[in-house]
Amino acid sequence: MTVIPIYNVIVLPGVTFYFQKDFFRELTGKTPVEGEELLFLHLKSEKKREELTVDDIYPIGVHGFVEGIGDEGEAGIHALDRVNVQITQIRDGEILFETTDRPEIDDISGKEMEERFETLKRSYVSFLAEPQWGPVAQHLMGQWNALSDMISMISLRLPIPNEEKYAILAEDSLRRRTDMMEKAAYELLEQAKVSTEAEKKVSAENEKRYREDAIRRQIDLLQGALNDLHPEAETDTARFERLIAESGMNEDARKEADRVLSRLKLEHSGSSEYGLLYDYLEFVTGLNWKEEPQEDIDLVKAQEILDRDHYGLKQVKERVLEQLAVMALRGTVTGSILLFVGPPGTGKTSIGAGIAEALGRKYVRVSLGGVHDEAEIRGHRRTYIGAMPGRVMNSIRKCGSSAPVMVLDEVDKLTRDLTRDPSSALLEVLDPEQNNTFTDHYMNAPYDLSKTLFICTANTMDTIPQPLLDRMEVVRFDGYTQTEKREIGRRHLLPAAMKAAGLKKSQLRVTDDAIDGIIEGYTAESGVRGLRRCLDEVCRSAAVRIVRGECKSLTISRKRLKDMLEERPARHDKALTKAVPGVVTGLAWTAAGGEILFVEAVFTAGSGKLTLTGKLGDVMKESAAIAATYVKACMPELAEKMEKSDLHIHVPEGAVPKDGPSAGVTMACAIASALTGRLPRTDTAMTGELSLRGRVLPIGGLTEKLMAAVRAGIKRVLIPEENSTDLEKVPEEIRSRLEIILVETAGQAMQEVLEA
Repeated sequence: MTVIPIYNVIVLPGVTFYFQKDFFRELTGKTPVEGEELLFLHLKSEKKREELTVDDIYPIGVHGFVEGIGDEGEAGIHALDRVNVQITQIRDGEILFETTDRPEIDDISGKEMEERFETLKRSYVSFLAEPQWGPVAQHLMGQWNALSDMISMISLRLPIPNEEKYAILAEDSLRRRTDMMEKAAYELLEQAKVSTEAEKKVSAENEKRYREDAIRRQIDLLQGALNDLHPEAETDTARFERLIAESGMNEDARKEADRVLSRLKLEHSGSSEYGLLYDYLEFVTGLNWKEEPQEDIDLVKAQEILDRDHYGLKQVKERVLEQLAVMALRGTVTGSILLFVGPPGTGKTSIGAGIAEALGRKYVRVSLGGVHDEAEIRGHRRTYIGAMPGRVMNSIRKCGSSAPVMVLDEVDKLTRDLTRDPSSALLEVLDPEQNNTFTDHYMNAPYDLSKTLFICTANTMDTIPQPLLDRMEVVRFDGYTQTEKREIGRRHLLPAAMKAAGLKKSQLRVTDDAIDGIIEGYTAESGVRGLRRCLDEVCRSAAVRIVRGECKSLTISRKRLKDMLEERPARHDKALTKAVPGVVTGLAWTAAGGEILFVEAVFTAGSGKLTLTGKLGDVMKESAAIAATYVKACMPELAEKMEKSDLHIHVPEGAVPKDGPSAGVTMACAIASALTGRLPRTDTAMTGELSLRGRVLPIGGLTEKLMAAVRAGIKRVLIPEENSTDLEKVPEEIRSRLEIILVETAGQAMQEVLEA
């Protein structure tokens, strides 16, 4: 018996079909002989005969024989019945096997099978009667006498996998097999219908597009003739061609713009795609691609502009002038990216405008507060609906300059999550080694940002990622002293407020004492925003009185502030007037400036438990634990008392979150005071982190903390020894009002603050 392995086809009992002589020889290795018995084996995967293994063959086959040989040598093969096949050995392509009969379950009448076949055949005849199928289909259907004939003949085209085709053969129930064959045949019919409908639709669309292209070419010809008669009547495509040619784009940008313009020419002006392409070309042609000539940098003029608009900030102005001097010598933007860090209202953003004026450049501000997606920086890809350029390139286009002064405001307010990190996109913007080929995803073309002078601002550095911080040089904006606030209010804020309220100089006079009253009683900040807000309110109140006719002019003194301001006076913590064991004054830094805080420590009967209250953050909790351990270690004679007592540390104003590495020495002194009963000095405040060895570690925000001490009426301040160099940056006005004591260890601090 000759074995014929087949794959992805169905051979069913009772079907007659034909094999070409060469194909028969390819499958069996010999020429067909009339009357020769055959066994069709169904394969699980397509393999050559010499590669077959026992596991590659399904256990059910079909027994048949060669019914006759045609004139061309083709073999007419008739399938008889199904058999169970057990492969015993496969060697050198020769397959040894044993077979047993596999009976079928005759559970459907011949009449029903014939009716179902005729119904299906009529469906095929109706569909295949179309001209594109022609005589070939008619000849094929003429050979079908039963549903099994149809399925065997078209099995290669059935839209089902090889496993399902074998499942049809393996089904013993004739009814269920008929259902499976019928379902597969109808699926093929529906697939053919869909394919034909799709071809017709594509053909119709192509014809429509060809017609539109022909009409559009005619329109272009007519429009060209019209442009010759009326040059002002310029089409979108002609305008963009002119703008691209005049823009001075780099080669990559020019190729991208030309590609988009080619697509625009193929679109109808009313289509949504046309609008997207139009917006893109409008954006890229609106950018300034040409190198701009820069004015010579005049440091004297720059100094005058900075002094005119900003009072104080001596160290900041010196650093800005250094940057401008380097730019003047190098002839290009160079040096570090400046990061202005300080409390709100200290002039970080506005000084950027002064730098732009000093350089003769355009000024643009980009707010980054709340940005949580890198697409806000680098732009959205145009494959997305609603795509738009990033904030950086959008600002470049709006200002119309390729070399502006760009202030990236509030970089500490960038937010990120597990999948999105906008700070990583900002690295490319700020890195001078990369930003000369910055590629916005929306533009899909490089743009040179190396001529742009970037200045960043932040209230704190704690939330700025380290890789981003490494690319910037920190310039600190310390809070203003009271004298500086008074001068800023008198020189800048009051004239601006009067102008906004429509008041003339002759109509309103605000005394320096009144300004001092606002600073001391109505503001609690390092900057001047609160002062500006109060002066605006004073001017509005004065305008109401003048318009009502109550007076023609007003002079505002400190006593009249209550009548002019609706805001409640600001609450300031003041130095304690009475010493209490365990209550020590500390200094803290916040994003709004410096503050004093009281650390309260109490021992109660217990078992050495430590309780912390006051909404403390993790860092302050660690500081409290270190302070308690240090005091226990340095006072061994009182260690037993601590072990038999519970320690409760509280920082008042529990609704306000508090955290930071500068309260360790304060907590240690409070614990020591509560443990020994010694009274702390009420005129003394302190700041400094603590190590387990008792070393007082350096802190930040020294100027703001010392200002808070002066405002609270503190006379003496203990600061870490390592912060001695920072004292040079503290204004003389602040230093002169305080006795500043440098300490290296917590023991020194305790000796200074606790009474003997």
